[in-house]
Amino acid sequence: MHLLLTDRLSCPRCGPAFGLILLAHQLADRRVQSGVLGCPNCRDSFPVNSGFVDLRAPPRGDLPEGHAGMEPQRPSSVDVERVVALLGILQGPGTVAALGVAAAFAAPMAEAVEDLMVVAVDPDTKAWPTHNGVTRMVAFPGLPFFDRTLRGAVVDGALGPALLYEACRCIAPMSRVVVLGATTDATRIIEEAGLSVLAAEDETVVATRG
Repeated sequence: MHLLLTDRLSCPRCGPAFGLILLAHQLADRRVQSGVLGCPNCRDSFPVNSGFVDLRAPPRGDLPEGHAGMEPQRPSSVDVERVVALLGILQGPGTVAALGVAAAFAAPMAEAVEDLMVVAVDPDTKAWPTHNGVTRMVAFPGLPFFDRTLRGAVVDGALGPALLYEACRCIAPMSRVVVLGATTDATRIIEEAGLSVLAAEDETVVATRG
């Protein structure tokens, strides 16, 4: 987990109004290898192990099966260029979330855009190798980010309306959400979240907060 990401994280139990405090046990190159994120409101704690962040509200238990796969399937350079173009991000700094199968774009996006920090959100990413530009995470029930703080989000449409709405909540003004494999109700959910749809074609939806 990148150290600077701590400033954008909120408690998954108490909601986006409550930030987290980091107690780092092991740091390397401004990345937290092990430690604990604590909420001063509910007093709950969330572990960071081998750089993987577990931000699930209790009861946690074992990790569920994810959507991303136990090994990252790197998309083609054409697909990476397309997603980066749809996000409209030419350079960093900034933080982008990649959810579900879209987590496969995390490392290529971090490599394509200088100073971009990408958060790959899916349980399966725990088994993925570390990458300097990527933070691997699991989150439940929502996304553990403050309102309107992300530079962008790439969302797996199969994750359902709740996480799509959450991604829209986290998007900063003038930033975009890209939905891959969008369902028929994606446009409605996006508009209910206060974003404007820029394009919708071939199960891909792009929206922005004006």
